[in-house]
Order: sequence, then structure tokens, then C-alpha cells
Amino acid sequence: MNIAVAIDQIPQDALPNASEAGPAPKRIVVAYGFWIFLLSDIIMFAALFASYAVLVRSTAGGPTGAQLFNQTTVAIETVCLLVSSYTCGLMSLATNSRRYLRTYLGALITFALGVTFLSLEIREFSSMISIGAAPQRSAFLSAFFTLVGCHGLHVALGLIWLIVMMVQVAVFGFAARVEHRLLCFSLFWHALDIVWVGVFTVVYLMGVSS
Repeated sequence: MNIAVAIDQIPQDALPNASEAGPAPKRIVVAYGFWIFLLSDIIMFAALFASYAVLVRSTAGGPTGAQLFNQTTVAIETVCLLVSSYTCGLMSLATNSRRYLRTYLGALITFALGVTFLSLEIREFSSMISIGAAPQRSAFLSAFFTLVGCHGLHVALGLIWLIVMMVQVAVFGFAARVEHRLLCFSLFWHALDIVWVGVFTVVYLMGVSS
């Protein structure tokens, strides 16, 4: 027997109106707010990309990207971040399967790759500053340090977030709220990878070829 009832067969007075339905569940509100946060972050990076594109040739007689960028180091950074996105995905799969060991292992590898990425980026910044290519040297360097440094700051915050999440897994297990927060972290981390692909292409590849 078919027990499905078409919605148009239900009396209209039996359906709750918007005021009777009450507020949306907290899970939906948080998810909606997180997507707004990601979109606002992408808009911010888009503005930084636009500023860099305008100022890339404003070197004020100082060094250019072709003279400063080390493609080998940047390639290693890119590999580290892209692989960390893969291990982050494995961590998410392990979380869905409620496997503690694989979750911790995926988080540990993701964290190690993120730290390696940050270490290489900090070393790049320090080497540039040591030869006088500091942010105040030219508009080009100001735009470069702002764009790449902002991405690096997001990676650092993501690593802190990952540590907090692993503590929550250890304390609360795979509770629904913990799983939801891990999903938000994964989306955030993958978004950072997408932004880095843009940085790698616009800043480093085009900077060397120009």
C-alpha cells in the first residue's frame, strides 16, 4: 500500500505557517553563517589579487618577482599544501567512518604538511627582507607581502583550529557537533588550497615569466 501523501492533498490549515514553524535549527544557521564567512574570505582575497595585479609593476626601481622568487621552494610549498588537502579529505572519510586512529593520522599528516608550508614561506619572507626587499621597499612588495602573508595567516589559524578539533575528538568523541565542526574545517582548508593555486599562478608563475 502506498503511504505517501502528496502535499497538495493535505489541508492547508494543517500546515504550519512560517511564524508557527519557529526559528531554523542551530545546525542550519551555523552552516549558513560559515558559508557566508567563506564567501566573504574569497571576496577579500579577490580584492587582494586585484590590488596585486595593479601594483605588480610598481617596483620603484627595486627588485622584481623574477629576481626574488625561488621556483623550487614555491613548488615544494605547493606540493605540501595540495597533499595536505588530500590527507584532510582522508581525515574526513575516517571521521564519517568513526575511526579514531585514521582520523588522528590524517590530522597529523595534514598538520605536518601545513607546518612545512608555513616554515618555507616564513623562510622566503625572511630571506627577501634580509636583502632589502621588505614590504615598504615598493608598492609591488607591499601587495606581495599582503596577499601571500594573508594566506599564510589563514593557514596558521587553520593549524590552530585543527589542534582544537583533535582535542575535541579526544574529549567528546564523534559527537554530531564535533563532526560538523570537522566538516567546516575541511571546507576551510580546501578553500585555502584553491586560493593558493591562484597565488601560485598569478604571483609566482606569471611573476617569473613577466
